[in-house]
Amino acid sequence: MSIEIKAPTFPESVQEGNIATWHKKPGDSVTRDELLVDIETDKVVLEVVAPADGTLDEVLKAEGDVVQSNEVIARVTAGGSSAKPAAEKESEPEAKAESGAKPDDSSKDSSDEKIASPAARKLAEEKGVDLQKVSGSGKDGRITKEDIVAIQPTASPEQPAPAASLPPMADGDRVEKRVPMTRMRSRIAERLVQVTQTTAMLTTFNEVDMHRIMNLRTEFKDSFSKIHNGTRLGFMGFFVRAATEALKRFPAVNASIDGTDVVYHGYQDVGVAVSTDKGLVVPVLRNADTMSIADVESTIAEFGGKARDGKLSIEEMTGGTFTITNGGVFGSLLSTPILNPPQTAILGMHKIQERPVAENGQVVIRPMMYLALSYDHRLVDGKEAVQFLVAIKEMIENPAKILLEI
Repeated sequence: MSIEIKAPTFPESVQEGNIATWHKKPGDSVTRDELLVDIETDKVVLEVVAPADGTLDEVLKAEGDVVQSNEVIARVTAGGSSAKPAAEKESEPEAKAESGAKPDDSSKDSSDEKIASPAARKLAEEKGVDLQKVSGSGKDGRITKEDIVAIQPTASPEQPAPAASLPPMADGDRVEKRVPMTRMRSRIAERLVQVTQTTAMLTTFNEVDMHRIMNLRTEFKDSFSKIHNGTRLGFMGFFVRAATEALKRFPAVNASIDGTDVVYHGYQDVGVAVSTDKGLVVPVLRNADTMSIADVESTIAEFGGKARDGKLSIEEMTGGTFTITNGGVFGSLLSTPILNPPQTAILGMHKIQERPVAENGQVVIRPMMYLALSYDHRLVDGKEAVQFLVAIKEMIENPAKILLEI
């Protein structure tokens, strides 16, 4: 029986995709739920798996081709050579029982094999995780992708990815390499150009003394990690909590423009920019105002792992009323972040660097960070933008204000 393999149903925000990689070629045998092809959209990479055991007969879309939602991209013949007939499988145990043969170790291993989703198996292979040592949280002990993501790596720190290979060259050669821009990178470029052309973007700056937050983190990071199941106490949790409180005070910064209307959001969904090899992605913390610092830190860590593995879903990157980006992790001292449309503002964090500052008439050395707030001047006035940034500065410099919401 021939089965059509179709592209997934794309959300409304995704118009089309490209065939990124075929993991099988015509004539190859396939098993149920085995990964066949990756489809790259302008937001995420979607996986298409085999619906049944059989043989991949025909590939209708080659790598690089554009595909639409639910478009047929291949055909599989079910019940091929890769799958034993059901009757044959059922008769095997009976034959062994009649002959009195003792099951070998391989049959025992097969019966004890953990049940895992296709995505979990693929991620486990990539991370080198032994599924037999993983406790599944799904139905009937099924191992999910989230179970694999939650496993803390025990290997040595990751080595930097090798640079793109170039052909051998002699001294004096001037070699160039031309590669097509990925759909994600192309879409990012379009959006950035669109923002600069269609918004009245302006950036205001301030600086924040980080010494109280740093002392707090140093004092409690070990106990924090122990109580919250290994979650690392970073700075982003404090900034997200400070930003959500400031957004409540200045609703225009949390709003967006839709045509000639202003949409004021009664919730704070904060996007956190994450850099990946394929481009910048912005997963969203839903209802960030209700999240604790531990919730923020653990969710961001989970998003970071998914982003590196290309496992972020479209739903996790859709929406958002405000964005925070941290260029300081790469050493940036000062920058002007670009808006993430249709949002009205974006907060940029930067490198912490010790500088001399005047404090109570004395010159002292403090760990300082520059903050940048880019905003759409069509909706947010300079006064509101400056007051919003000052509110964040005051809460970070006195963390008790975050707890007391003052």
